[in-house]
Amino acid sequence: LPPRQDGLMRTPLLHYRLSASVNESELRSPPAGPRQRQKLSTFFGVVIPTLLSMFSVVVFLRIGFVVGQSGLYQAIAMFLVAYLIISMTVLSVCAISTNGALDAGGAYYMISRALGPEFGGSIGLMFFLANVCGSALYVLGLVEAIVGSFGMPEGQFGVLPSGYWWSLLYGTAITLLCLLVCLVGAHIYAKATFIIFLVVMFVLGTIFVSFFAVRPQTITLPTSATRNPTMNATGPVAPTTANFTGFKLDTLLGNLQADYTVDYTTGTMMSFATVFAVMFNGCTGIMAGSNMSGDLKSPSSSIPRGTITAVIFTFIIYNLLSVLIACSCDRVLLQKDYSFLTDINIWHPFVTIGVYSSTLSAAMSNLIGASRILYALARDDLFGKALSPAKRTSQSGNPWVSVLISWFLVQLVLFSGKLNTIASIVTIFFLLVYAAVDLACLALEWASAPNFRPTFRYFTWHTCVLGIVGCAIMMFLINAIYASASIAFMLLLLLLIHYLSPTSSWGYISQALIFHQVRKYLLMLDVRKDHVKFWRPQILLMVSNPRSSVGLITFINDIKKSGLYVLGHVQLGDLNTLPSDPLQSQYDSWLSLVDHLNIKAFVNLTLADSVRHGVQHLLFISGLGGMRPNTLILGFYDDCLPKDRLVDPSQDSGELGDGKVLGAQEYVAIIADAMKMLKNVVLARYFNNFDRTQVLSPPSSSPWKGAVYVDVWPVNLLRPDSCSYVDTCSLFLLQLACILNMVRGWKKATLRLFLCVEEGRSVRGSEEKLGQLLKELRIKARIYPVPWDQQVALHWQRQESDDDYVNSFPSNTMHLSDDYLSAVNKLILDQARPPPAVRFLYLPRPPADTRRYTSYLHQLELLTRDLGPTLLIHGVTPVITTDL
Repeated sequence: LPPRQDGLMRTPLLHYRLSASVNESELRSPPAGPRQRQKLSTFFGVVIPTLLSMFSVVVFLRIGFVVGQSGLYQAIAMFLVAYLIISMTVLSVCAISTNGALDAGGAYYMISRALGPEFGGSIGLMFFLANVCGSALYVLGLVEAIVGSFGMPEGQFGVLPSGYWWSLLYGTAITLLCLLVCLVGAHIYAKATFIIFLVVMFVLGTIFVSFFAVRPQTITLPTSATRNPTMNATGPVAPTTANFTGFKLDTLLGNLQADYTVDYTTGTMMSFATVFAVMFNGCTGIMAGSNMSGDLKSPSSSIPRGTITAVIFTFIIYNLLSVLIACSCDRVLLQKDYSFLTDINIWHPFVTIGVYSSTLSAAMSNLIGASRILYALARDDLFGKALSPAKRTSQSGNPWVSVLISWFLVQLVLFSGKLNTIASIVTIFFLLVYAAVDLACLALEWASAPNFRPTFRYFTWHTCVLGIVGCAIMMFLINAIYASASIAFMLLLLLLIHYLSPTSSWGYISQALIFHQVRKYLLMLDVRKDHVKFWRPQILLMVSNPRSSVGLITFINDIKKSGLYVLGHVQLGDLNTLPSDPLQSQYDSWLSLVDHLNIKAFVNLTLADSVRHGVQHLLFISGLGGMRPNTLILGFYDDCLPKDRLVDPSQDSGELGDGKVLGAQEYVAIIADAMKMLKNVVLARYFNNFDRTQVLSPPSSSPWKGAVYVDVWPVNLLRPDSCSYVDTCSLFLLQLACILNMVRGWKKATLRLFLCVEEGRSVRGSEEKLGQLLKELRIKARIYPVPWDQQVALHWQRQESDDDYVNSFPSNTMHLSDDYLSAVNKLILDQARPPPAVRFLYLPRPPADTRRYTSYLHQLELLTRDLGPTLLIHGVTPVITTDL
């Protein structure tokens, strides 16, 4: 395509525009669908699923274990600590969920929209797997409970056949029941869980009543508990009975302190950490309501209210049960019979029904939660086409394909039979998700973004940090190896998504955090504390047409030495005559150029009535605080036609035309302006065809065997009467050459320093003096003395024959003949064996008389003609020191 008048690019490669606009009609009315699906209220959508997930089987089978091992004091302390940890996460969930509209995906949606697709995708996939494995866990737990009661031959009733394949069959049947409920939709799921909720609440009621209604009795302990001796082989064996004493002070006093013993189900010695880990597993269901966010009428209000209600209710129930148990059951009963609540209930099957019901609801909750997370992942296209089938929904909006995929994976997990190992991993995955939610809330709070203003305000960054630390401690307390492996797995997924997924339009919290920190540190960067020891080039490179400046842009990226690098562009125009700012639409194209060339640069565009005024604008306003350009780089003003270097290399690169928008007089005036503003100036010539890869990797078959050279001429060649190489400009030139030599790709290059000498002067003395200077400056270079008597003679001959020459004003340039300049140009070319990759030459100041600007530019053109990539450099500030 032909170039645009503003010099910007047209190719699709450099145009990645994201549409952020929303049609007003879309805001006024919801999208039309086949049928509006029914939404759930706070109670049915959040409170019930969260309550049932947090109760599960812990309330029926593990509450006595916790009190029996740790005592009432430590049991209450454990619940306080556990609920403190999960409460911090609940506060974060409430804050994020009340900061904007929530969609399907629950915790995944919160994390991905806050921390970006990488964190969201990796955590979302792990959360999905955790829900799948959690559903399988609860199904297997229910199967074991059924076989324990009805299996042959050890079951209480002995009517069902037992064995691996029979257990798999029972598990498959239960999973199919969960699948049918979830396939019908969230509304039927809510009704099913409500029925289960009523059953569980009724059973809980019978348990509380039983403590008061049932008389004291002696209970026979399970045979598995009596096989393990409480002491060594010569001591007494374990008791076979224990007592339900009713409310007695002696019983309470005997259960206050901790008494850790061997767990009769696993044979391992218990401790505070192991008991705490078991108890904490029952507190990790706080996301069950959040997972239903896409099915709620008002998720922003339902999630905070429902989750907090469920957490407070379960905390009260757990502590009440702990106190009642400690007052009425002796220590042996609590330590040797985990199902004692069945034995002391007013009707024994009630507790068994409660176990079955809570486990079934937890299995369903995990299955439907997994399907919603998978649906949200698929809809966001983070994993490409791999999850595209999971986007399909029924007419009522139920993601039935996601439900089927989740059910299939649950069925696969059931084949493992025993999931004691995966149980720990599932809990760790859940904790990792909770920590990520806390991290998301913390990042939003620390970023201080004006749009983060949740209606729920009962949180601070301190609660987020406590939640993260608490979750991390619990992860490593449960299993340090699995915790480390889970974090490594998350980081691996994060990297994969970062490099493989498309760019999202959700916004990145990292950008807000970076802005917050950069602003803080920029305010601390005091220009009054600048020191020459820590000087670095901060470059403003003026680019007329980026298509023809690719070689120069990439080369200058190498000499910035971690400094500021700004690409500047001036567009001619007057805002008074334009309907809008034409630069806004071009900015994204320039940023795409920066990404395409893989350089670290900023972009500054300006609109001005002339290029000179535009450059002045950019020199005045570019940068911020202590990060402002100190060096201006311009392309050389000559007649070389620019060529398009962004087209396909296999095609012929077409010429872009002259494209000059300024004259020679204005060009030199820009150089003079920059020096008046105490900016270093660099003119770059013959970089049109510069290819960094070819320059740094010359063919080994060449006569110089792949060597790379950088030539440096630190003498002002336009002043033959001055041979000084220790002025500010020469030292600046040496500094830039040294910086280039420090860059990774240019480290193999050899610096060649050419010392111009005349007859009658000590060549050896000058060379030794320059060598000593280079040693003090820690610059490694080869010194080559170059006699230039013949060239200087041409100059003085012209001076003697030119009667009109009068040096009536201070200037760093002289009235030089074309013959002299051509001779110096030939001298430079003659030293190029082998030819260098780039040359560094001394740039004198422009003459004070503006009438001589054209002559000054002509002298520079003759001096650098056919030299290849060349930098003419003028430094105005000291940049090198020999001090430590």
